[in-house]
Amino acid sequence: MPRPFRPDDLYRFRVATDPRLSPSGDRAVFTVQTVAPAKDGYRHAIWTVPTDGSGEARRLTIGTRNDTAGRFSPDGRTLAFLSDRRMQVEEEPEAGDPKKREDAQQIHLLPLDGGEARRLTDLPRGVGAFWWSPDGTRILVSTASRGSSRDEDRKLRGLAGASPKPGDAPESDYHFVDRLGYLANGAGFVYHMKAQLWIVDVSTGAARRLTDEPAGVDGAAWSPDGKRIAYVTNLRRDHDIEFRSHLVVVNADGAGRRTRLTGDRAVFVEPVWLPDGERIAAIGGYLPDNFYRFDAWLIAADGSDASAPAGGRNLTGEHDLMLASSMNSDIVPGETARLVPSGDGRWLTFLAPVEGAMDLFRVATADGSVERLTNGRHAIPAFDQVDLGRGRSRTAWLRSSATELSDLWVRDGTSGAPRRLTELNREVFAEVELSEPVERWLEVEGRRIQGWYLAPAGPAETDSSNGTGRPRRAKAGTTRPAPLVTEIHGGPHTLYGWSPMLEFQLLAASGIGVYFSNPRGSEGYGRAFNEANIRDWGPGPMRDVLAGVDALVADRLADPDRLGVTGGSYGGYLTNWILGHDDRFAAAMTCRSVSDMWTLMMTGDIAQGFWSRYEFGVEPWDDPAYFREISPIAYADRIHTPLLIQHSENDIRTTVGQAEALFTLLRSKKRPVRLLRVPEETHELTRSGTPFRRVENLNVVRDWFTHFLVAGKRGLPSLPKVRAGR
Repeated sequence: MPRPFRPDDLYRFRVATDPRLSPSGDRAVFTVQTVAPAKDGYRHAIWTVPTDGSGEARRLTIGTRNDTAGRFSPDGRTLAFLSDRRMQVEEEPEAGDPKKREDAQQIHLLPLDGGEARRLTDLPRGVGAFWWSPDGTRILVSTASRGSSRDEDRKLRGLAGASPKPGDAPESDYHFVDRLGYLANGAGFVYHMKAQLWIVDVSTGAARRLTDEPAGVDGAAWSPDGKRIAYVTNLRRDHDIEFRSHLVVVNADGAGRRTRLTGDRAVFVEPVWLPDGERIAAIGGYLPDNFYRFDAWLIAADGSDASAPAGGRNLTGEHDLMLASSMNSDIVPGETARLVPSGDGRWLTFLAPVEGAMDLFRVATADGSVERLTNGRHAIPAFDQVDLGRGRSRTAWLRSSATELSDLWVRDGTSGAPRRLTELNREVFAEVELSEPVERWLEVEGRRIQGWYLAPAGPAETDSSNGTGRPRRAKAGTTRPAPLVTEIHGGPHTLYGWSPMLEFQLLAASGIGVYFSNPRGSEGYGRAFNEANIRDWGPGPMRDVLAGVDALVADRLADPDRLGVTGGSYGGYLTNWILGHDDRFAAAMTCRSVSDMWTLMMTGDIAQGFWSRYEFGVEPWDDPAYFREISPIAYADRIHTPLLIQHSENDIRTTVGQAEALFTLLRSKKRPVRLLRVPEETHELTRSGTPFRRVENLNVVRDWFTHFLVAGKRGLPSLPKVRAGR
């Protein structure tokens, strides 16, 4: 009989991402992530599976460290992929200290009729992304390299001098910064890492630089004839101050000047050419309308739409769908949004959320009519589609749900039953069972709020005698409601839905019910709902969340004396806000949270004014009193709920000072509070952090809430026996 989820089950999961179909559609490739043997990192390999269901999925590359981004050549005979394997399989003593090398990740080519993969590129600062040319003779590459060789790159960067001799002082490691946007969560200091486009010859590996954009380049696509390239950049002089992403076209041979395709207020990503070579489709739109809802647009490739304030044609705006939305999961990664044109250019296929599901849609390029291609209680994070000729197509997608991790499915055409191609976690799910949440809707101030309730594994009653914090089933006939933890998502403009959440499953397995919802400001319910928390991060969303808790209490599904609340990022903000305005909770945990809004807007990788202008209508330096008013720390002296403050020390999205300030105030007031600092991790601890730390975090969440809500304890729990600094 399957058992509930345990934290160390995370070590066993295979996580699939990035599916791609061969040009003929007869096979698919995808990346599979597994946990490294020492549980201190991950391994990534390319897998393949026939799409007719005739064979099992199998590993195609060795995945010694990281093999990702498998892409078929246009003739289907070669697979290009990114890999850092040179660090393990190539002897390069002249390359210097391996810890300081920037050239690990390069493009490799694998002949699919047999033979070993060979490294194609040797760009000094590695390769971030790439795109095959239509004829398969060239590859467009995104890289921060300045020169094509190590020596040329060092010279252009001013590093060509002799290295310090023994006894000399080290070279300067000071960073001098003249622009904003110099940090990125996870990557760290990126001021000197502006990606540009290069073209690489597939037969020789020779590389030629194509662009030199001050803001760098993000996203690109070949024209159908291979003569032009569309890409995304910010053309503003002060590109670090004003958020923009403009579409540009340049000749692939580098001749002539670039052609601007969109007006100044453009925010477009992921361009793709239509087969006629005259139009480009892209996700995004124009400010201010498309700041909170990305649409699918068609833009003229000759630049004729650039002179209009909102040039081009918005295909999906009237349908109020939200392309490029972010579905929360702590085990299924979010992936880059994309548009895929049909072979005849009549349709564009894309993903969008509807009522907690992430589904496939297509929009007609002629009149903007939309068809929903999938419909279910699931989340589809990624897909691919190929044209089979004569108006036929084949689509492959990854599908997950609240009780399943991603597996690959395929379907011909736009209707009919899809075929499941993989069961990557068959062995794990023969032992482990994830529980299905129950959907709950309620209305708050005229808005419908969608939420879910995950029932505990068994009715739990308070057990204060053994101090284990482990739930035990209630005696027969006991009707006492279960404890409840309310989970709040980050963003705030993201969403919860029918996707797997391991933390929720663990709490339910520990005898605690879980409630999670999409308060105002969440994605997937249209632009008006998404904008409903502008200048209202605290009071309104708090009412939405607490209304769901009240309903569970009224239905006797939640014990009002055993309530907990937790959230991460914006969810941590709202947790902090609620604790300062409501005292119903017996325990709380705030993760990678925000306590001071001034600090949020002035530090880390979102230290710019444009977001605060859209979100709050003012920049922090123009109205510091307002940002104090909307900061949870202004009300923290009212907090009496036992609170665990978790924060990663390398988080530069919501910097660790947010946690330090809240802890300082509460401890100085002698409130029941504990600070948990996680070394070496970023804002992504629970989603992609080091495996052993993710497992430990799950244990911490469970133990904190079972201590207060199940065991009925009042004081802080004892410190773990195994911890840093003991």
